[in-house]
Formats: sequence, C-alpha cells, structure tokens
Amino acid sequence: MSPSKEAPEDQVDTSSVGGLEEVIPKPLMPVWRRIELIQEFRKTHGNTYVTVLEVLTATALAVGYVWWVYLYFFGGGVSL
Repeated sequence: MSPSKEAPEDQVDTSSVGGLEEVIPKPLMPVWRRIELIQEFRKTHGNTYVTVLEVLTATALAVGYVWWVYLYFFGGGVSL
C-alpha cells in the first residue's frame, strides 16, 4: 500500500452522487417528492416566505392580545 498525496475526499468520484432518492423506499417516493417541492420553494422564496410568515404570526398574536385585553376589562358576566 503506497501513501497517496491526494486528500481522501479527492480520491472518491462524487460526480454522479444523487440525493436521497437512492435510499428512500419506492412506496415513500410520493411523500419525498412533496418534501423536495417544499425545499425548492424555500430555496427560491426563502426571505419573502419567512417575512410573510413573521407578519402573519405577529398579526395573529396582536389580535389575540387585544381580544384578551377586551375580555379582561369588558368581558364581565363571570364572577367567582
């Protein structure tokens, strides 16, 4: 065995390496295709997607808080 000057990762041909399609069982491929579509969408629209979700989450939390304050101060009718 002669020592090689190349790094170990350079000795392996990785040009035809695929994704997880090689290890996913055939019955699960439709589910995997959906996951791939979601990941592709995230790569394409990542920043916009996250910004929109943050705005929607902030709006829902603000509306919920205002509703809670309204019920706390004006909700009356329940006495312990």
